[in-house]
Amino acid sequence: MSKNFYISDLHFGHKNIIRYDNRPFKSVEEMDEVLIKNWNTTVSNEDCVYILGDISWHDDNKTAEIFKQLNGTKVLIKGNHDNIKRNSELAKCFTSIQDYAELYLDKKNKVVMSHYPMPFWNGQFRDTIHLYGHVHNSHQWNICENWIDELRQLQDIPMRMYNVGCMMEWMRYTPRTLDEIIKGYNNTK
Repeated sequence: MSKNFYISDLHFGHKNIIRYDNRPFKSVEEMDEVLIKNWNTTVSNEDCVYILGDISWHDDNKTAEIFKQLNGTKVLIKGNHDNIKRNSELAKCFTSIQDYAELYLDKKNKVVMSHYPMPFWNGQFRDTIHLYGHVHNSHQWNICENWIDELRQLQDIPMRMYNVGCMMEWMRYTPRTLDEIIKGYNNTK
């Protein structure tokens, strides 16, 4: 049975991201290798991975070479660093490239995906889940966490929003299912 996985901010080939995120890698080569290994150990060719932006700092050819190695169907929700030319070899690695997406899990439940965090999203009051990246594990992510706490306290607004940046503790540089993301996030609280 196929599964859906989610991840953001892979930043293949980005040397400075190792320091910025305090990633546990000695080099870009090691980081790229671990990201590929973790992906292919977790994702089968029948699975689908939703990538919520900022895929790579390598050129398009090197990035396409990496993504051709990765298992599963790949859907890209573009981030601020994703400038992919239409009909390029890299674009062909994805079944879809979008700025924003809503995925219906069943007749009632859905996931809203954007590279960027949103304190208010479509279906929020009907327990829709919002997945995002962009803010890494930075002070901006702390602001998002403060939104969650404040809105829950002030208006009892459902705040089912989760950062799926690969560097987050519950992600561990690996695509995760929705259940794994929610459980992992809740275990850090």
